[in-house]
Amino acid sequence: MITFLIGILILVGGGFAYGKYCEKVFGPDDRPTPATTMADGVDYVGMKKWKNSLIELLNIAGTGPILGPIQGILFGPLAFITIPIGCILAGSMHDYFSGMISMRNGGAQMPRLISKYLGNKTKAFYNIVVMVLMLLVGAVFIYTPGDLIVTDLFNKEASPSNALTWIVYAAIFAYYIVATLFPIDKIIGRVYPIFGGILVISAVGIFIGVLINGWGENGLTNFSFAQLAEHNKMGAPWIPTFFITVACGILSGFHATQATLISRSVTDEREGRTTFFNMMLLEGFIAMCWAAGAMILYNKGIQKGATLMIGEISREFLGGVGAIFAILGVIVLPITSGDTALRSLRLMIAEQFNIDQRETKKRLSVSIPIFVLVAAILAWAKTSTGGFMILWRYFAFTNQFIAVFAMAMITVYLAIRNKNKYISLIPGMFYAFVTMSFILNAKIGFNLDHLLGLAEGSFAASYVVAAILTALYAAATVRYANKHGMSIENRVV
Repeated sequence: MITFLIGILILVGGGFAYGKYCEKVFGPDDRPTPATTMADGVDYVGMKKWKNSLIELLNIAGTGPILGPIQGILFGPLAFITIPIGCILAGSMHDYFSGMISMRNGGAQMPRLISKYLGNKTKAFYNIVVMVLMLLVGAVFIYTPGDLIVTDLFNKEASPSNALTWIVYAAIFAYYIVATLFPIDKIIGRVYPIFGGILVISAVGIFIGVLINGWGENGLTNFSFAQLAEHNKMGAPWIPTFFITVACGILSGFHATQATLISRSVTDEREGRTTFFNMMLLEGFIAMCWAAGAMILYNKGIQKGATLMIGEISREFLGGVGAIFAILGVIVLPITSGDTALRSLRLMIAEQFNIDQRETKKRLSVSIPIFVLVAAILAWAKTSTGGFMILWRYFAFTNQFIAVFAMAMITVYLAIRNKNKYISLIPGMFYAFVTMSFILNAKIGFNLDHLLGLAEGSFAASYVVAAILTALYAAATVRYANKHGMSIENRVV
């Protein structure tokens, strides 16, 4: 329990201090924002600070900060220290600068920011990866809340042969279509405050339950190196496995696509720290609470799959009525990320091909292919044996991988202004190593160590190659900034 409480203190105290420092480095001022200078009544719509913050939170907090930490807690209480430190130094910093740099560039989405600060060749590769991620997010965040609704609210098996499963999927899909097409303040801006209330009630409820039940022999244990050693023996070392597993509670590349979306509705640059940085801290808090709840149940001998554990944790700490709010909160999270993921993808494609989005028919022309692809991915994942697990692994890797590009973009932005580039370069290098070592070793990737005939579970070759690639990543990022300097700012986004 002590480790958990220390982690909460790090998250709150460290987050406040580092947030102020990041704000000082960026330097928000009184200049007009895109929400006012480019208002179009659809995507560029000024909204109040509290509403932007709630929308940002619900956009970024899918099932990742719940399912990931529930699985990641198997590494032991070290998660209670790693999550807050990573959330502050990597996740919140990444979200803040992505949103603020977008605001300084007319609300540009990530592909255009990558093009401006890293060049068109990098953008071409990034476009493929980020658009694949958006499609995966759309499919995953129909699948997981749909199954939770069927199993925990209707008490039925969410099998592909159950017609109710497909009806629920269709209902979520229909909401996504509406949220993707309508002006941001008409649907998202109105329903999110309700969703936000449910989310806050569920998170606070789990936190109180942890404080009450986390003491004693079956409560929250403290950190032990023995648990890390055990996972290393099993071929699942802390780096990269823990960081790929927990993902969204620490750092998520998907968040940059959501921060750039909300950058179009913020009316004052000084709201950025609350809207971007602090909302990621709140997601870290959500991840901490669910991880703690999972550990308490694991220590009591209750061990189930991550999705089923959501219901167990909710009922254990909140009782029947409270559990409904908690489960609703978990259902809300992915739905409010999936809808804006597809909205972001629409905006990215529209930017890429210069398709004006003020007319409904033009929004439809971009959106229909997106919906068709998401439906196909969802159907495959549900009907194929092991389909969802494959989908989830690619989603987790891609989610972290695109964050490396955002970190490089932020580094160049800071370097050409002679500001502290290391606040993004160092986390970017760490995650370059994490993602590269994972995909080089994984069976869904290059399976390098196995192909070289190394011992089962070995990461030796993957670590060496990942280290070389990380060094090249850092050198190329800094060299690009030094070579092009402030001339980068003259590029049109």
